[in-house]
Amino acid sequence: MKKFPVYIQLDQMDCGPSCLRMIAKHYGKSFSLQTLRSACGLSREGVSLLGISQAAETIGFHTRGVRISFEQLLEDVTLPCIVHWKQEHFVVVYKARKGQVYVADPMNGLVTYSQEEFCENWAATAAVEHAQGIALLLEPGPTFADDAEEASQKYGFRQLFTHLYPYRRLVAQLFVGLVASSLIQLLLPFLTQSIVDIGINTQNLNFIYVVLLAQIGLFVGRTSIEFIRSWILLHISVRINISILTDFLIKLMRLPLSFFDVKLFGDIMQRMNDQRRIESFLTGASLDIAFSLFNLLVFGAVLLYFNTAIFLVFFGGSLLYTGWVVLFLKQRRKLDFKRFEFQSKEQSALVELVSGMQEIKLANAETQKRWRWEALRARLFRLNTKSLALNQAQQTGAHFINEGKNIITTFLAAKAVISGDMTLGAMLSVQYIIGQLNSPIEQLITFLQTLQEAKISLERLSEIHEMEDEEPAALTPVPIRYEQQDIVVSNMSFGYGTAGAGYTLDNISLTIPAGKTTAIVGMSGSGKTTLLKLLLKFYTPSAGGIQLGSTNLKDISHHLWRDNCGVVGQDGFIFSDTIANNIAVGQEAIDMVRLRHAVTVANIAGFVETLPLGYNTKIGAEGNGISQGQKQRILIARAVYKNPDYIFFDEATNALDANNEIRIMNNLEDFFQGRTVIVVAHRLSTVRNADQIIVLENGQIVEQGNHHELVYQEGKYYELIKNQLELGA
Repeated sequence: MKKFPVYIQLDQMDCGPSCLRMIAKHYGKSFSLQTLRSACGLSREGVSLLGISQAAETIGFHTRGVRISFEQLLEDVTLPCIVHWKQEHFVVVYKARKGQVYVADPMNGLVTYSQEEFCENWAATAAVEHAQGIALLLEPGPTFADDAEEASQKYGFRQLFTHLYPYRRLVAQLFVGLVASSLIQLLLPFLTQSIVDIGINTQNLNFIYVVLLAQIGLFVGRTSIEFIRSWILLHISVRINISILTDFLIKLMRLPLSFFDVKLFGDIMQRMNDQRRIESFLTGASLDIAFSLFNLLVFGAVLLYFNTAIFLVFFGGSLLYTGWVVLFLKQRRKLDFKRFEFQSKEQSALVELVSGMQEIKLANAETQKRWRWEALRARLFRLNTKSLALNQAQQTGAHFINEGKNIITTFLAAKAVISGDMTLGAMLSVQYIIGQLNSPIEQLITFLQTLQEAKISLERLSEIHEMEDEEPAALTPVPIRYEQQDIVVSNMSFGYGTAGAGYTLDNISLTIPAGKTTAIVGMSGSGKTTLLKLLLKFYTPSAGGIQLGSTNLKDISHHLWRDNCGVVGQDGFIFSDTIANNIAVGQEAIDMVRLRHAVTVANIAGFVETLPLGYNTKIGAEGNGISQGQKQRILIARAVYKNPDYIFFDEATNALDANNEIRIMNNLEDFFQGRTVIVVAHRLSTVRNADQIIVLENGQIVEQGNHHELVYQEGKYYELIKNQLELGA
């Protein structure tokens, strides 16, 4: 049986898509992890068995979810299949027989379990002898062979080495320095031999002086070369570090916002840390290995010239030493993926701990939250302990092999001197050469380990680089007409992708007239904010579409569309910057007239003018703290400053007191004139003057009209706002 294909999960939520990817590869088809993630409906909570089943069906498998016994798994099931593991994970069972089960775990690779161990982790029932567990059975359907597999567009070392290309002259200088340094080292053993065999034997002190001066000169030359080489390496590594991280951030900013809804903060930060390992490989290990190989060839040839037996023992021992270290690489890879997962969780928990300190203290939950973080740290500590134990086992064996090799070569050299096959000077030279050869062997081992780490980091970065941009480069965007146009939503449905969750918005149709104000109301969870996000192109409709006049919204550039939109959302962000820069985000030169007009409309001019630094006051995480009401008014000022044609307000005044809200709404009435406005709100004061009101319930439009029409109907709208109505007036 050929070895079962294994894909290690890149994120902690990727076990389901990774299992499906393995089975598809087993049957001869390759699919990207991102394609299977999307098909599975991956969320922050991971995927369900139903989601994996639906994804498998889309690529041509027949699937069936079952609860079966271990005997049925052995006798009745066509393997491989996916099983639910420890009630929180998915693995692939690719071979099973009485007493042993062979598992492909996307976290741990290929693992073999005894029947008892397997049932303990798989079974949803307590008794092992009557164990039953959940499994997803998969068999290729007739369409599986017809589906074209995805062409691999791997972001690999070829793309990485392009970062070195701008510094090719400096790299060439490095190689010249490496060759010169090696040649200098090559002369030293011959000088040592001449001191012993000629200077000491003939008692010629002047000759020894000359040779020592030559050694000093060579030492100074080599030190100077190493000094210059270090500065060149520093120059290259700093710039490559910035270049790799910049490429990653550029790609990250091109991704659709839906990516950030399912990706944990810690996962993204760990990927940003990965670039350091790649930079270290490019500027350290990959350049040093050329130097090491050159030294191996040169000093190996010299050692062979001095003594063939010593040469054979040294290189035989070095091959054994290298083989021993290579044996540990697979286990090091597994530990690296686990460390990535736990460090990601620990970093997310730490950010949550600091960011949520107010709520933690108000709930008196300091101890519980700290325990949660400490539990993650403890798991990370145990993992680091395993890693340390693995390194110690590797180093102990390697040290034993290396020292044994050195002892044997010393014995052979001493024996050769006694038998007259080698002079004493030649023996000292051989010892020096072996010392010089040990260093390249160590560098070769380090290179193998660094290469493995770089490949793992590259896999994680590659996952981001291979994702489709929010706005593909091949797209020819349609320009927006100068005059405003109606926004027409036609039979649109949308779901967030979680299997079995249904549609958040279900087959809705409406027209948002140009130059008018449209309010969207409904109970929490009715789909109001989702509708706004679809109008802003955060997501693509699952069915139906959105038209801007006669143009499909999907054909309009995201950048161009959002440039015409002003948005105040529920979770608007305040940057650690001045008030002026927070209002005029992304503007190089701030128009002070527009800025003052914006703060006046947002009714925050009085607050800003009382500050000693005024508009130059720094706010945000690293500046002055501001209240929720002040934050909301700054966000409103940001939207007003932009002076857009289309305005989207999502609960834009829910943190304001009644007086501020009335003033701001009165100011906004004038600002809204001639603009297309979409307002999501619960408050009557915010929506009662809208030209039309859309009432959503369970993702569907249940009522539509103006305030007076809907109140008169005494339907859903009336129920929503009746407590705010002045019924006695």
